[in-house]
Formats: sequence, C-alpha cells, structure tokens
Amino acid sequence: MSHFLPNTERLPYALYSAAQSRALDQAAMQIFGIPGIELMERAGRAAYAFLRQRWPDAREIALLCGGGNNGGDGYVVARLARADGLRVRLFSLADPEKLRGDAQTMAARWRSIGGAIEPFETLPQTAEVLVDALLGTGLERPVMGRWAEAVDAMNTHRAPVLALDIPSGLHADTGCILGTAARCAATISFIALKVGLFTASGPACAGDIQFDALGVPAQVYSREIPFARRLDWARLSDRLGKRSKDSHKGDYGHVLLVGGAPGFSGAVRLAGEGALRTGAGLVSIATHPHHAAWLNLNRPELMVHGLEDPRDLSNLLSRATAVAIGPGLGTEAWGQALLEAVLNTDLPLVVDADGLNLLAKRAPVRRERWILTPHPGEAARLLACEASEVQADRFSAARRLQEIFGAVVVLKGSGTLVAGPSHRPPGVCSQGNPGMASGGMGDVLTGMLSALLVQGLGAEEAASVGACLHSAAGDRAAAQGGERGLLASDLLEEIRPLLNGKA
Repeated sequence: MSHFLPNTERLPYALYSAAQSRALDQAAMQIFGIPGIELMERAGRAAYAFLRQRWPDAREIALLCGGGNNGGDGYVVARLARADGLRVRLFSLADPEKLRGDAQTMAARWRSIGGAIEPFETLPQTAEVLVDALLGTGLERPVMGRWAEAVDAMNTHRAPVLALDIPSGLHADTGCILGTAARCAATISFIALKVGLFTASGPACAGDIQFDALGVPAQVYSREIPFARRLDWARLSDRLGKRSKDSHKGDYGHVLLVGGAPGFSGAVRLAGEGALRTGAGLVSIATHPHHAAWLNLNRPELMVHGLEDPRDLSNLLSRATAVAIGPGLGTEAWGQALLEAVLNTDLPLVVDADGLNLLAKRAPVRRERWILTPHPGEAARLLACEASEVQADRFSAARRLQEIFGAVVVLKGSGTLVAGPSHRPPGVCSQGNPGMASGGMGDVLTGMLSALLVQGLGAEEAASVGACLHSAAGDRAAAQGGERGLLASDLLEEIRPLLNGKA
C-alpha cells in the first residue's frame, strides 16, 4: 500500500536499521519468493507515481544514479517517465558497463527504449524535478570526490529533489550527514522506514517522508524487532482518557516546580504554565524570594513560594504528587542544595536544564520514576563527552544515559528520542518544527511532563505523550504565523485544544 501524504500521520510506526532493512528485503525474496528485480520494478513504479502526484506539471526530470540497487530504482523511474512522455536526462556516477545484477538489467531496459546514460558533469538547468538515486542505505563513510560534487549540484539546483529510499549522504541508522547529503523536498522509503530519516539531520534532508511496502507480505515484518518506534500525537492523544463528571482538583495531582534563581524567573514561570495547561490539578513553584512576589502576575493560578533556605522545601515536597527541577535553577549553592533535597525524595521527578548541569557535577545517582530531558549539550555533560559525539549517534547516547541513571531519557532536538528502562525499542517523535529552536521551549516541556506524571501516567508513557503533545503544539503554533519568531509561550494556548480533541 502506498501512502502519498504531506505529513507523517499515516506512516508506519516501526522504524528499522539499515541491516534490518536488508534482512527484510532478503526475507521477501528468499522466503516469500518475490524476485529482487520485481521489488526493484515496484520501487521504481511507486517512486514515479509519487513524483507525478507531487509535481504533476513537471515535463522534464533529471536523475542521478549510482551503481547499486538504489541506482537500479532510478533506471526504472527514468524508463517510466520517458514512456509517459517526459523529457528525461539520466546521469551515472558509476561506469554503466560495470553494473551487475538487477541494476544492470534495469539499465539495459532503459537503453532498450532509447534512453541514454550520461556521465555526470553538470545538471541541466531546465530540469523541473531531480531524482536522487545515488547512494542507498549501506553508506558508512563520508561522501567524497565526484559523488560529493553530484550531491552538491543537487543542493544548489533550483529544482526540488526526490530521494529514493534515503537521501544520498545520510546515515540510515543515525541520521548524521556523512560529508555532504542531499537536501530533498521529499523521500520515498521502501519496505521499511529507515530510522535515520527521523532524527538528527534526517528530517532536514528527507523533507516529506512517504512510504511504500512494495507489496511485501506482513509476515516478513514479524522476523525483525524494530530498531525504534515512531511516536506522534495522533497515536498517543487518548492516553489521559476522559475526566469523570464528579472529579475535583485533587484527582489530577499537585505539581511542584523548583527553579528560578535571580535573573532566571521566566523559565520556571513557563514550566508552571505548561503544567497548568496540561491539566495538573494544582501547580506550586518554589523559587528565589527575589522575584517570588510577582512571579504569578497575570497567572494567579500558580502558587508561588519564595525559598531563601533550601531546607524549607520539605513542607512543599510533602504536599506534592510529583516534582520538576531545573528551569532557571542556576548552578550555585542555592540550586545545588535544592537538587539534593529533591533527589532524596521518592516522588516522581523530572530534571531539566540546570538540574541536569548540576547532576553532571556529582556522582551518578540511580532512582526509579524519573525523567531526564537533556538537549545534546546537557547530554554531553552528563556523559563527559562532546555534543558532537552525542549527535553522531543519538540512540547510543540516550541508551547510555538511561543505563547510567535508570531514568527515562528524553533526548531533545530534531527527532526527539525517548528511551526508557522497559524492553521496548526507543521512541522517536516525528513532529515539531525549526521554529521551536528558541529559548524556553524545554521549560514548557518540563512543566507538561510533570503534569502528565501527576495525572497518573508512568514515566515512560508521560515522556512519550509529553514529547508528542509539545511538538504538536509547536506545529499548531507555527501554522498560525510561521516558524520564525515562534515563542515558547505561543505553545501554551495550543495545548488545551489538543488535549481535548479540538485539533
């Protein structure tokens, strides 16, 4: 079945590594008897059908083909486009005479209808769509030389790029760019969705992601446990259920937010409003006396307590259902003492921002029922490495953090990851937008996660639901006025309609 959609809502939820994708291909061929050349023909037909639907007015296309099966898919697209009356130019980065197997067969079929295979030098400026069929899922080293020149030529061309299976230069497992990578308007992935399309640089390179199973039997997929799970609000929106007509505020928990050193009151205020909008029955803030008196101006529902002495936190902890610490906490003695007090409780806990930075300075602590929400820089400090190392393999970084701290880890960024102590594959949030790259977004998320905890969700489920609700709210807010200039506070008005099924 094909899913030619402008968003990810009906894509499969199972995500696979490159090795798993190859294993699924082999199972389809060897166990279920589908010839490889038939799968290649189906892939080319699916890609061409999508191309025509996405760009129906295009009359000239150019294809860049490599020497493997990805290039073979491109030859099928070229043949179908030529038969359909389009002007087609096909450029090969591999010697056509050295093609082997199914790719060789498809190149011969292309030539049999008068198609030419040109060596790549430059791309025609008249092309209205470019097809990237250069490099597939097996890439493990940086793209260099003429191959890099071809990728760069696609990226600087005026025409949109359609990638077959995966953008050339993108690592199929990590979503990292290997040297250079194609920046595509859309990618159509075959048989298995590659996990790298959904995190790190994957979303930026892939564009709109489409999927076609190529008619592979469902039994094939039972042979592989997915590498990861795609998460979105459409699937998780019912986790809180409906409220009983006789409920009261005590039924929906009491969040205690700890943070807001002098000069950093905005962060904990955003977290407080995020908790309120996500449905917590009560929200208290423990903050510095410097600004406690006015922190709830224009939001009187927040109960604000000024704490000069961190030892006074115990009374507030005794009334809380869950705690979140970190937004605007600072890294001085005041914040350190508050963190130690919170770590000594057995309440469900969310740690973010300076709470994570302070956590990185002490001996690792393991506890149950807590969520850590680092961005790559904070994750690097917790792991005593560089942020670039975290981004080079976000899944590995999230797993290592989970193992060290015993927590559910929400590794924020493009394709936010959720890794918990359960045996389930990690989750990858497939929503969100670049407008959310602004200050305060993580503070709102912290409040949202704490509100989900006090309403009865377990830590891993709260992390998954919260990450997707946060991203969906960001997408709604961006739809109202665009991505640039999007503020964290803009998300607050979008949370309630999403929670109540008004989206």
